[in-house]
Amino acid sequence: MNRRGWVVTLAGMGLNLALGILYAWSVFGKQLVEAVDKGGFGWTKTQATLPYIIAIACFAIMMVPAGRLQDRVGPRIVASAGGVLTGVGLVVASFASPRSIMPAILGFGLLAGTGFGLGYAAATPAAVKWFPPERKGLITGLVVAGFGVAPVYIAPLSKYLLTTYGINNSFRILGIAFLITATSFAQLIRNPDRPVAKPGMPGSAPQPARVDQTWRDMLKTPAFYSLWIQYACAATAGLMIIGHMAKIVAVQSGNTIKIGFVFVALLASFNAAGRIIAGVISDYVGRIVTIGLVCVLQALAMFFFSGVSTIGGFIVASAVVGFCYGSCLSLFPATAADYWGTKNLGLNYGVLFTAWGVGGVVGPILAGKIADATGSYGAAYDIAGVLLIVAFLLSALAYINVSVNVPEREIKIQIKKRSPAPHPVSGATNQVRAT
Repeated sequence: MNRRGWVVTLAGMGLNLALGILYAWSVFGKQLVEAVDKGGFGWTKTQATLPYIIAIACFAIMMVPAGRLQDRVGPRIVASAGGVLTGVGLVVASFASPRSIMPAILGFGLLAGTGFGLGYAAATPAAVKWFPPERKGLITGLVVAGFGVAPVYIAPLSKYLLTTYGINNSFRILGIAFLITATSFAQLIRNPDRPVAKPGMPGSAPQPARVDQTWRDMLKTPAFYSLWIQYACAATAGLMIIGHMAKIVAVQSGNTIKIGFVFVALLASFNAAGRIIAGVISDYVGRIVTIGLVCVLQALAMFFFSGVSTIGGFIVASAVVGFCYGSCLSLFPATAADYWGTKNLGLNYGVLFTAWGVGGVVGPILAGKIADATGSYGAAYDIAGVLLIVAFLLSALAYINVSVNVPEREIKIQIKKRSPAPHPVSGATNQVRAT
């Protein structure tokens, strides 16, 4: 069974390698804002960001029905549909022009965005179901790493295609290529015939929910809303940078650094590394601890980002932001599996994933509007940094339970010694009483 599980895991990674063109959009966006005589369409930064934002929104919204479909009809059909829509969407986007943004909105935004959601929703839950609980972090990280690392090859490839063939033909070439590759990998993705159950190892992350819970059960837990806000804050910061990375390099370097696509690829490399490394770390120290540390590190990076203007600075900043953002994309689905089980993980994580969609819409729009109005991204970085601090505080509060006994005029503060779960867990706590 493990051998088949690894085939499904690697196929999911391969599928995400094709769907990850979403994260290379900033290379296209930079070209789209160039003047027509320079091979661009002369769009504003906000216009060039619009297809990307709509794709993110469709991605997040589709995760909910796609998760339900994956749980009911199996991941192969859902993943195949995602590959087809992604390829067709890119071909439709190739009909955009300096005077018409609609093909890009319909093609990349609506069709490809829906394809991203279908494919992504099918890959991770299917792979996780093949392995025991103590490997959830590792397997989740490996599958979603494909999506994160995709710009490492898509960014330079897109840059070459744009320079050689222009915007329209570049969309067509990538659309046909991804239609073939994505649907091919999708054929290898399926659920196990029976669930894998194995006791966790000592020192591993929290044990999974004792009973697999539905999305309705999940919505009744305070933990869901805390995680949702944390995810939205982290996604806002990460996607703000990813969607504008090439343009940020040009603006903050005074247009002296002409290799913005390299930093897109670098960010993607650390994005992928964060998904795997954070997933493995969280298997041992706990998901919530890891989420908190990641949020603090990324907040510091955001507060210092406006001062970056050199190649060395962009290398460090891209690495930190990419690593932290990628970490969240493996930590949150693994946490959902810990809290509410794997049986309904496709739909449960789809509902939680709407937080990523909100962050993905707010972050790029916020950065684009501020940059268009002020010529700088500084204020957007500061806002993102504050949101990440909020996420950190929420993760810290997950370790504290406060109960009030009015008749006894007593307040109990319980500090958990293990990563918290939304259902009662056994384990020691430190209690502090105040009267």
